[in-house]
Amino acid sequence: MKISGFSFGRNVSKLYYPIKESILSILPICDEFIFVLGKGDEDDNTKEILETIDSPKLKIIETEWDTEAFPNGMENAHQTDIAMEHCTGDWLFYVQADEVVHEKYLPVIKARCEELLDNEKVEGLLFKYRHFFGDYEHYINHHGWYQNEIRIVRNKPDIHSFESAQSFRRIPNFDGKSYRQQKGSYLLNVAKVEAYIYHYGWVRPPKYMQSKKKALDSIHKGDSKAEALYKDREQEFDYGPLKGLPKFKETHPAVMKDKMKDFNWADSLNYTTNKLPNRPKFKHEKTKYRVLSFLERNINGGKHFFPFKNWKLLNV
Repeated sequence: MKISGFSFGRNVSKLYYPIKESILSILPICDEFIFVLGKGDEDDNTKEILETIDSPKLKIIETEWDTEAFPNGMENAHQTDIAMEHCTGDWLFYVQADEVVHEKYLPVIKARCEELLDNEKVEGLLFKYRHFFGDYEHYINHHGWYQNEIRIVRNKPDIHSFESAQSFRRIPNFDGKSYRQQKGSYLLNVAKVEAYIYHYGWVRPPKYMQSKKKALDSIHKGDSKAEALYKDREQEFDYGPLKGLPKFKETHPAVMKDKMKDFNWADSLNYTTNKLPNRPKFKHEKTKYRVLSFLERNINGGKHFFPFKNWKLLNV
């Protein structure tokens, strides 16, 4: 059995992505890791960061992004597909640049891949998620934040990244560009793996967080629209009150140790009050979603009502 890890990105340090930690977290169970490096800004040092990973497993494929040909976030899926095309494993393990796996889950993941290798009905593995928010001590478990996602898929030519590289689908006779077209695509048959993906996409200094949101809006809405959207916004992202969020009481992945030492924005966070700032409410701050979240945690075993579900779950 062979496992290929893969990811993509550009301008990662400018946007505070833990890309090195992300790759290192799954590298021990991967036979190779394919990283598709998009051409970034003139001061982009993503390649230099990647080259500090001293492993023959890492292979870098350089590309250029075309958000006009692949609008509405589809360039993310396109870059993901490029990475998949270079993978040679039986299973393909996808980690986004802000996703990290705890070392305690690696034996579990590898064993599950071995167990299901010959079960051709299984096209992917479904992971649980922990979304950290603001700092490394708080996380979001509110309605509207996805609880599961596919992160391992079979190495088959008709399995493609989908929408904005959020998930995967089987798309026979794919035209190479319609990553958001649902017609002619099929949900993957997946099996659960008892492992979490630790998502650090919302743990950044406020200035970096705002820059990251603007970069994502540029990919999804175009550069000019993103410039207009952020013209009058604050330079720093406002996380709002963290007081009511659950605290994480376990350990973080060992590879995150040095990254976490850089945490120096506590003075910019609101730990003391539940007062909302003068800005539009985030989804988890709205009364409707707070009520739904309360009911989910207290009468539905923590499972979301009407969850996002881009797969068919097999009982295997």
